[in-house]
Amino acid sequence: MVSIVSLAVFRLQFGLEFTGGSLLEMTFTQERPPSENIREALKETELGALTIQAAGDKNVVLRFKNVDEPTHQKVLEKLKTLGEGEEQRFTTIGPVIGEELRRTGVTAVGLGLLAILLYIAWAFRKVSRPVPSWQYGFIAAAVAMFHDVVIPLGAFSLLGKFRGEEIGVPFIAALLTILGFSVHDTIVVFDRTRENLRRYAGEEFSHIVHRSTNQTIGRSLATSFTVLTTIAAMYVLGGETIRSFALALFIGIALGTYSSIFVASPLLVEFQKMRMPKFRISRPRFRRR
Repeated sequence: MVSIVSLAVFRLQFGLEFTGGSLLEMTFTQERPPSENIREALKETELGALTIQAAGDKNVVLRFKNVDEPTHQKVLEKLKTLGEGEEQRFTTIGPVIGEELRRTGVTAVGLGLLAILLYIAWAFRKVSRPVPSWQYGFIAAAVAMFHDVVIPLGAFSLLGKFRGEEIGVPFIAALLTILGFSVHDTIVVFDRTRENLRRYAGEEFSHIVHRSTNQTIGRSLATSFTVLTTIAAMYVLGGETIRSFALALFIGIALGTYSSIFVASPLLVEFQKMRMPKFRISRPRFRRR
């Protein structure tokens, strides 16, 4: 709920890839000049909404509207009057391309989510009692994946508001990775539940789900801990360009482990309780001759 409110109030801060514009990164040989001095030096240059972001100890990243090459060179000259430095990169993307990338990113996430839900519904098509097969994929797994995606989105809306964090193409890649990891963990629990429905016929469904979760929780925690350790190293030791990607992955994968255990599986039990107050899987009876 907090993430949804944050998205509604603060919204997401889209990066250069989605909005279009120019990005210039410069490294100063000596001490980096204050942002106020940079903004004052570029005041007479028509750059539109200028964003200044420090990167590392001596780097500065400038974002402004789409400009031509003479304006680009003029910006470099202004910056060099503040201190000796060297341009590291200059990127410019038109607004049409930015809009196309944003639309493609949303489509990719939507199609990925739909494909995953269809696969789960197909994989559990033979499970009909006590919970219909479609509820595994189209409700339980869907709610878990929505949970795993909306919280990173809410977190980045807060980071965008208070720290200027922007989302770009790497963030879309992180969301797709989160979806894959989340459903992978959920399928492991669901598959063990399907096996235990046959193995422990006669037990209540809630007990079977509880048993299945306990049998897979050690494996889920060990796998997630290994992945999160690697991602934490990427965030700490990686450069500025990869930190947003690593942070989104860390939040999403941690939530994916949580949702597989505490969201998807309990939902199956709740669905079963809504269908019938108490359900036991009866053993087949054989007559003696």
